[in-house]
Amino acid sequence: MKSSELRDLSIEELQKKLVDFKEELFSLRFQMVTGQLGNSMRIKEVKRNIARVKTILREIELQKSNKMD
Repeated sequence: MKSSELRDLSIEELQKKLVDFKEELFSLRFQMVTGQLGNSMRIKEVKRNIARVKTILREIELQKSNKMD
């Protein structure tokens, strides 16, 4: 998922995406351990998506704190 797509989402939607990505990462790790994972690069993609969502949430948080000052 591109960061431009994520920036269009609300805070609640971003938090939901974060939970979804974390659940997917858990599932992928479980598949890797049991030998059922077909595409190991998907783990890397999901980790990057988690980082993107966290970065955007942090940027929004900082923007809100700067507006309050």
